[in-house]
Amino acid sequence: MKMDTNEQRQESQQNRREERHKRRQRSQIIAYTVVGIMILVLAAGIAFAVSKITGMNHDRQEQQNRLDDIIASEETITAPTEPVETVPELTNEQKLDKIIDEAIIQNMPLEDKVAGLFITTPESITGVSAAVQAGDGTKDALSKYPVGGIVYAAKNIQSADQLKQMIDNTKLYTSYPLFIAIDGEGTGTDAVAAAGLGTKTDSPETIGASGDTNNAYTAGTTVGSYLAELGFNLDFAPAADLKVVDGNAAGSSSYGTDAATVASFVTGMQTGLQEQKVTAAIGHFPGIGSTTQSTKDGMASTDRSAEDFRANEFAVFQSCIDSGETKMITVSNMAAPSLTGDNTPCSFSSAVVTDILRNELNFRGVIVSGAMNQTAITNYYGADEAAVLALRAGCDMIYAPENFETAYNGVLEAVQNGTISEDRVNDSLRRIYRIKYADKIEQ
Repeated sequence: MKMDTNEQRQESQQNRREERHKRRQRSQIIAYTVVGIMILVLAAGIAFAVSKITGMNHDRQEQQNRLDDIIASEETITAPTEPVETVPELTNEQKLDKIIDEAIIQNMPLEDKVAGLFITTPESITGVSAAVQAGDGTKDALSKYPVGGIVYAAKNIQSADQLKQMIDNTKLYTSYPLFIAIDGEGTGTDAVAAAGLGTKTDSPETIGASGDTNNAYTAGTTVGSYLAELGFNLDFAPAADLKVVDGNAAGSSSYGTDAATVASFVTGMQTGLQEQKVTAAIGHFPGIGSTTQSTKDGMASTDRSAEDFRANEFAVFQSCIDSGETKMITVSNMAAPSLTGDNTPCSFSSAVVTDILRNELNFRGVIVSGAMNQTAITNYYGADEAAVLALRAGCDMIYAPENFETAYNGVLEAVQNGTISEDRVNDSLRRIYRIKYADKIEQ
């Protein structure tokens, strides 16, 4: 009985073990089935994704192919854009004016601006009777009155070394670049040539009679070479006057009677001078060859008609201006009633200086008054009145006032009270510094 019970217990345990084994097998089968299904689902998802990505890449490639086809056929696709404003390139003159405004004019006190309009003798600013050196007196004078230029004469010349040293020191004593000037054509009456410091040349009258304009060019090159070596950068030459009457005021400085021929000689010498870095100041507008009177001796006048001036003298100046080489023109103190309507010296006439020379002949360079220490001026006008009248007429620079301080103070007061505007002064300074700063940009 007991045995039967043990056998039954063992059989029951065996049955349970077999049942657990079967359940475990069923669970494993279910798990494997689920995993298999999941793998199939995942595989299907991957296949779908790959198919989708492949399709997208195919679409992108198709788009690129179409774009390539458009580019290949030169078909362009442009997006709308805002119009771009183009800034015009500055001319050389505008570039130079910008440099001048920023480097000089904007930083200049009014007193210095006014002083810069004068070309004076060294004696007129230092107070000495004959300047032959530049020392502390010159340094102090230029510190107080930084004039635009100094003009030298025979009494300032003793030797080449002395003259060069005086000029070099003078340039060092000023805050602004200077015109270092002389009045000479290289003839025996030229202060530098007469002192034996340069090769003498034939007179313009003789050169004109030769008929060869190359002789004028050679003379200009010769004179310009020795002047530049000494330190000069401005020469009040050549004369563009015509010989109209015998014994005329131009004398041997005139190249002849025919406008076209004289113009060729004038431009020849002008070119020769300026190739040596010496600015030529041609004169004496409107032309002094029709009078026998000299402005050095008193009032001088001409009865030349306006029509004759335009057909002859003006043609010479116009030719020089049109050449593009003329940088500076001096105006005569002679009276020309047919142009001015009265006996006003041409230097004081806006009809001559502004209406004709500046506007009618379209001269854009520097206009310099006649010498203000000539008796044609000093007998009738004070130094201050003369300087103001010349500037109001349209001159840019006052040449050799009889009394510099009086003239300077007169102009300064005129600017301060509005008789002459500061803008007008600035315009003149721009023209002056276009010459002095011409090497600041490539031409």
